[in-house]
Amino acid sequence: MAESFITAHRFFDNKNYPRGFSRHGDFTIKEAQLLERLGYAFNELDLGKREPATEEEKLFLDVCRGEREPVTEAEKVWSKYINRIRRPKRFHTLSGGKPQVDAVEDFNDSDD
Repeated sequence: MAESFITAHRFFDNKNYPRGFSRHGDFTIKEAQLLERLGYAFNELDLGKREPATEEEKLFLDVCRGEREPVTEAEKVWSKYINRIRRPKRFHTLSGGKPQVDAVEDFNDSDD
């Protein structure tokens, strides 16, 4: 049987993880290593740029399409990665943005 997720490319996501997967805190060292080693193949399969060559890759695609829950280590780490990069970013700011209007000032309780 052919080996799954064969790739000669390392996977990096400089947009979401500019310092690498292991330094960000979202992934364990083992998960980060798996993403770097096989993430390029995971991404190609997920985007439809590569056809699944093995049963494992076909099952992986079912997870990517939301047709089944992740079971293998590869499926779990890719699902975790996708959920992290697709979640809305929360940010906190001390200045800037729209001034907040005090609700009491806008409320007029007269019957004129």
